[in-house]
Amino acid sequence: MQHLIVLPVVLPLLTGLFLLRGLHGSTRLKRVLGVASTGLLVVIALALLLRAADGEIAYYAMGGWQPPFGIVLVLDRLSALMVLLTAVLALGCVIFACGGDDEKGSNFHGLFQLQLMGINGAFLTGDLFNLFVFFEVLLLASYALLLHGGGKSRTQAAVHYVVLNLAGSALFLIAVGTLYGATGTLNMADMAVRLGELPAERAGLVTAGALMLLVVFGLKSAILPLYFWLPRAYAAAPAPVAALFAIMTKVGIYAILRVYSLIFGEHAGDLADLEQPWVWWLSLATLAIATLGVLAARDLRLLIAYLVLVSVGTLLAGVGMGTVEATASLLYYLLHSTLVTGGLFLLAEMIGLQRGKAGTRIVKGRPLTQGGLLALLFLVGAMAVAGLPPLSGAIGKALLLNAATPAQQPWLWPLLLASGLGAMVALSRAGSTFFWRNKSGERSGERLSRHQWTGVGLLLAASPLLAALAGPVSDYTLATASQLANPDNVVDALLPDAGDAP
Repeated sequence: MQHLIVLPVVLPLLTGLFLLRGLHGSTRLKRVLGVASTGLLVVIALALLLRAADGEIAYYAMGGWQPPFGIVLVLDRLSALMVLLTAVLALGCVIFACGGDDEKGSNFHGLFQLQLMGINGAFLTGDLFNLFVFFEVLLLASYALLLHGGGKSRTQAAVHYVVLNLAGSALFLIAVGTLYGATGTLNMADMAVRLGELPAERAGLVTAGALMLLVVFGLKSAILPLYFWLPRAYAAAPAPVAALFAIMTKVGIYAILRVYSLIFGEHAGDLADLEQPWVWWLSLATLAIATLGVLAARDLRLLIAYLVLVSVGTLLAGVGMGTVEATASLLYYLLHSTLVTGGLFLLAEMIGLQRGKAGTRIVKGRPLTQGGLLALLFLVGAMAVAGLPPLSGAIGKALLLNAATPAQQPWLWPLLLASGLGAMVALSRAGSTFFWRNKSGERSGERLSRHQWTGVGLLLAASPLLAALAGPVSDYTLATASQLANPDNVVDALLPDAGDAP
């Protein structure tokens, strides 16, 4: 149990390196190892969640170097929840990829594992610089995965994706250097302590660093006006890659929650809650523009990419509301939106494979070979992502609406309800075109593999499961939000000698 915290980073790292260097030409063995490693990651993540459920904050000091001087991985309720979410999403994606998508290019399984390493590391790290390092690891793997299978559209999308994220990485490094220069530390808990004792002449420098970090995390989470790279990149990516990318925006949202609650929390004086006014208004604008994008989309992949942006606006609105109840609600909605949109990306690929040249474009095509079952899955996914009861989307939205204060309700309620209506209209149009308004002729497309059905079923089944377990899940997210709102707990766990500071 002592080394359990580091396993979500070490396991995919070792598996990825072995797949990249130790196996050549054995597709079956790569699949077995990739699925087995990801399945084991789910088991490890469950064990970490159970360990964190009692509220104790634990850490793993790399090389035995204790904080604030060494590199630490921190386990609390939030990091455990995010690691489990990543593992479940990844399992559905890698099973689906074994249906043939992994053979469309080289080194899929190795790169997939390295991206998991970067994502898990970002969720577990307690150090700002290593947050940057893990961001770079997951981005490097995502660059290659985005190009998996080749094609003009993927190359164009990858160029925009790479350029913008490289700019974001440079700004991230500048922000980290600025904060280190002002505080003399990179450990997040130690930085929180030192901000409580910050000389007045350094406040401007810290504010500049904090706002630069907000721009970086806003780019990662795709908030307006930094979201323009996302729709085309996600729509062009291979289906299992696009589905895994559903967690990528959540890394940015997680970073905002973690950094601004711990470092720039209530003990930071005038720097406390620095991000909330920016995040609140920009999230509402993101929600509005993304809803228009959903309605305007003429391709199912692009429509789902805009649904990811709708979820980003919804989640960041919860961040901007700035209460424990809102944070608990957004965490429930985060679980729902990540798994359902991931499942929809996989389902879109299956529909496209059975429509021949029409692909995922929302135009008339030939009848689908397995249209009945695909239509049923599409109905479940559409109801869930649009927020229709009794599925988890309705519960998540109801929790967020209920968490809004009287001053916030006139802004949040119309936009959130309108986004659900827009999703219903767009998905109804797409579903009727795919499954009812067919051209005359023979059914098209080959029968889909059991791996594809299993991967999609695993992710879309999360919505009714989250609805059935809404009580215990929402209790956990409320406890997580309460823990996040008390940064002293992290400081006391990592720096017991810090006393009552910050």
